[in-house]
Amino acid sequence: MFSSKKDTAATAAAAAAAPPPPMKRAGRSSAPSIISSDLVVNGTLTSAGDIQVDGRVEGDVRSAGLVIGDKAYIHGEVMAEDVTVRGRVQGSIRARKVLLCATSHVEGNILHEAFAVETGAFFEGNCRHADNPLSDDNAPKKATGEFRAAPAAAPSSAPSMVSRTMAAEAGRPMAAGFAPAKSTN
Repeated sequence: MFSSKKDTAATAAAAAAAPPPPMKRAGRSSAPSIISSDLVVNGTLTSAGDIQVDGRVEGDVRSAGLVIGDKAYIHGEVMAEDVTVRGRVQGSIRARKVLLCATSHVEGNILHEAFAVETGAFFEGNCRHADNPLSDDNAPKKATGEFRAAPAAAPSSAPSMVSRTMAAEAGRPMAAGFAPAKSTN
């Protein structure tokens, strides 16, 4: 109850030397990177920390945490640990936690561990649970623009029984030299 000034000074010095308490999100910076409402970004955004988008992004966004503001628009793939959508996203979302707020408008597929939707949110697409939505195994397959046809089979001298039957049922003409099967009725 009664202490000397010497004891109080020692306690204050010990408290100052103690490490600060850990932040909520270990390993992330305390302030998010902000894409303000008057900014348009063309390209990929990547951050080890948090990003807040209030402007327009034409490209992919990858971060630890992502908040998409009311007036924000992202046209591209979104990948993050936590995603909160208040604005518009046109593209896929892959995240551990996804929250679609009442003002959100999402057109695209969502791959998630945890998913919440507020009343009034607009979502058009498919959502699917995954144990690890950020792994490369769950990445959407992108079209390469190249099509390779399967090797053609050696031509046969006669159509198969299946193709003759299907053609006859459909009323299509048969290959030369073949007549449709006669009905026994």
